Amino acid sequence: MQRLISLRSKSNSLKSLFNPLKSPQKHSISADWSSCFHQSWSLIASKGCFSRVFSYGLWPSCAKMRNFDKNQGFVRRFSSEAQRESIEYDVVIVGAGPAGLSAAIRLKQLCSEKGVDLSVCVVEKGPEVGAHILSGNVFEPRALDELLPHWKEEEAPINVPVSSDKFWFLTKDRAFSLPCPFDNKGNYVISLSQLVRWMGIKAEEFGVEIYPGFAASEILYDANDSVVGIGTNDMGIAKDGSKKDTFQRGVELKGRVTLLAEGCRGSLSEKLIKKYKLREKGHAQHQTYALGIKEVWEIDESKHKPGAVLHTIGWPLDQKTYGGSFLYHMKDRQVSIGLVVALNYHNPYLNPYEEFQKFKHHPAIRPLLEGGTVIQYGARTLNEGGIQSIPYPVFSGGAIIGCSAGFLNVPKIKGTHTAMKSGMLAAEAAFGSLREGTSLKSYWETLRSSWIWDELHQARNYRPAFEYGVIPGMAISALERYILKGRSPFTLKHGKPDHESTNAARLHSPIEYPKPDGVFSFDVPTSLHRSNTNHDHDQPAHLRLKDPKIPETLNLPEYAGPESRYCPARVYEYISDENSQLKLQINAQNCLHCKACDIKDPKQNIEWTVPEGGGGPGYSVM
Repeated sequence: MQRLISLRSKSNSLKSLFNPLKSPQKHSISADWSSCFHQSWSLIASKGCFSRVFSYGLWPSCAKMRNFDKNQGFVRRFSSEAQRESIEYDVVIVGAGPAGLSAAIRLKQLCSEKGVDLSVCVVEKGPEVGAHILSGNVFEPRALDELLPHWKEEEAPINVPVSSDKFWFLTKDRAFSLPCPFDNKGNYVISLSQLVRWMGIKAEEFGVEIYPGFAASEILYDANDSVVGIGTNDMGIAKDGSKKDTFQRGVELKGRVTLLAEGCRGSLSEKLIKKYKLREKGHAQHQTYALGIKEVWEIDESKHKPGAVLHTIGWPLDQKTYGGSFLYHMKDRQVSIGLVVALNYHNPYLNPYEEFQKFKHHPAIRPLLEGGTVIQYGARTLNEGGIQSIPYPVFSGGAIIGCSAGFLNVPKIKGTHTAMKSGMLAAEAAFGSLREGTSLKSYWETLRSSWIWDELHQARNYRPAFEYGVIPGMAISALERYILKGRSPFTLKHGKPDHESTNAARLHSPIEYPKPDGVFSFDVPTSLHRSNTNHDHDQPAHLRLKDPKIPETLNLPEYAGPESRYCPARVYEYISDENSQLKLQINAQNCLHCKACDIKDPKQNIEWTVPEGGGGPGYSVM
């Protein structure tokens, strides 16, 4: 059987079955329907009319394919090794975010420019492109201008220019205006999940194959320990490990080059960083992180100011905890509001979710939200280590791009443009490696000579300055921005890793948070409902304890059970067993895929792995 991919002339019959860029409803496929589908597949194949069937999780048992002349179209070669199908591509990209899609588009642009053809596949664990994307987001279009210069004419969802820019220092009852350190002229207030959806459509127009709803769960290696692709996890496994009626074997997606664009704290990326010692190779420090918690509100039209941007620092966080809030006026009476808390905080009783709920009651914030309603809720960690924490991003067989490597510009509070640019540079290196015989290591070289490196070098001392507290950090940051202008003769180092920064509970007093009022502040279940988070309950937990005894023997007595507070989705709860002893219960179905647990657990005892593909949050305007 041969599979010719023609994205511009998809089968009408298959169009009626599947929604582009969305994963299938895998658990509602009956055996009769599946059999009928495979008969339809054979008929379609025999007529030479092919479509992106494989992106929707329906893998024909007869899918052993032979070589096909690439002058006539794209072809995948299948094998049935260990009962798992294997599809070969030139480039496999993990993650349909800004970096992954930028890399895919740039690869296809180069193919068009050079008159050659490379097959490019993007695999995405979310149920659809954009469903797991969350960001502020004040968008700097610099990288997009380079990648798709005509984005305005092509109706990109970028149409609210920044109209004002304010920066406040908050105390409990007052807001003090400070000189704004942000330069957002020419930037836009956007929904990043909507932008990513648009980019996904553009990528498909270029001929990229996008497979949403499939979670990359393992790295594939050859005999020389080089990466040769990824494997997706099996579908339809019950919680007890047995196979359900809906069982589908995972798939091997093999690539001559594999690019990892999983976002902050990518699970496969972290494994490769450790395996190949990429931090040591790049002389990088450990990464440091923050947790961003966000809501989108619809407010009264009389209060709405499209493009208005506000950032704050100070209350409700204490003077030793770095973080701040954002409030951006989007279109259609919508505002993005959120709180970012650095995960190197010391007090184990601190609860980032509750701090955010408290923030919305501030006298300077509450009036804007009065009469409004919450549309969506979500949370995600972000890299804050800057240039000091970027690992060597190239490994044998591929590279790490975007926030998986960590290109966030902390003082700008922006990382989308740098993530996109890193994907473009990696694409150019991959193309050169595949078609011109150059080394993939050129990605590292061009990265360090690009405007990404210039930007991050100038911003390198802002985040570590706050190791000394909020007020000293603000003073050092002001010196860096207004006097030294990023030309300091020194580079500050980060403090302890985030998980080592948590103090023993005996050194702090418990924090009493006010009860939610249901108007401005909400309990976790209410917020979770607004995140559209969903996982099949009957599947193995994707949050695993390396040592199941640590929560009760160490985390609870020493740190007062911090996992029950740093998680913004109540995944971790201590409940009484039949002997009235507190035991940790993991509610994996609540998971927002924020990765805070993977980062903040004091003994790094929690391992975050991908759940069944298609699970997790379902963001649409985040």
